[in-house]
Amino acid sequence: MRLEEFRSLQHEVRMECGNVSVGGFLAIPEGASSIVLFAHGSGSSRFSSRNNYVASVLHEAGMATLLFDLLMEDKEADRRNVFDIDLLASRLVLATEWIKSREDTSDLHLGYFGASTGSAAALKASVITEHRVCAIVSRGGRPDMALDVIERVKAPTLLIVGGDDFGVIDLNEAAYERLRCEKRLVLIPGATHLFDEPGALEKVSLIAKEWFLQHFERG
Repeated sequence: MRLEEFRSLQHEVRMECGNVSVGGFLAIPEGASSIVLFAHGSGSSRFSSRNNYVASVLHEAGMATLLFDLLMEDKEADRRNVFDIDLLASRLVLATEWIKSREDTSDLHLGYFGASTGSAAALKASVITEHRVCAIVSRGGRPDMALDVIERVKAPTLLIVGGDDFGVIDLNEAAYERLRCEKRLVLIPGATHLFDEPGALEKVSLIAKEWFLQHFERG
């Protein structure tokens, strides 16, 4: 599925709770039994071309997807908020509650896909939400920023890191040792932090798809 085709299948939504109002793109393929919520990295948004590409691969495999902004525009101006994992996790929980409140998505199995700081938000949100998270995938993530809860994560967790993303590899390996859930760490040879190298993002998408399919089938 081409990215342009996938974008045409998304429809814009808005999630509101109190004084929080964030926009998102929701796509639900016919017969979907699961949904993946995307937590973006610092400085990114629902328009992220990389996460939209991954979402298109998941959508083609029959999964619904929600890409949304973790921060409102006025909050993005303060760079401290971009690295406030508690704040980012609370927004992911808000999105989870919104999904579970909708008639057309309330029964879907739930998964999280996090990139960069969004990975830490996904790990923390999986611990504090009252809903079961079936699987988590981290792309070039910073799971080390969720060390205060990492040993309480129950959702099967896949950490995907670029083989040339030096420094971040060490952070992921250290976090991986702390995880007490079903887990896997995959290095993509030759890839750097943004997976801009030819074929790198495609590999990430296929590995993530298989992880989600495997664990969604378990229910």
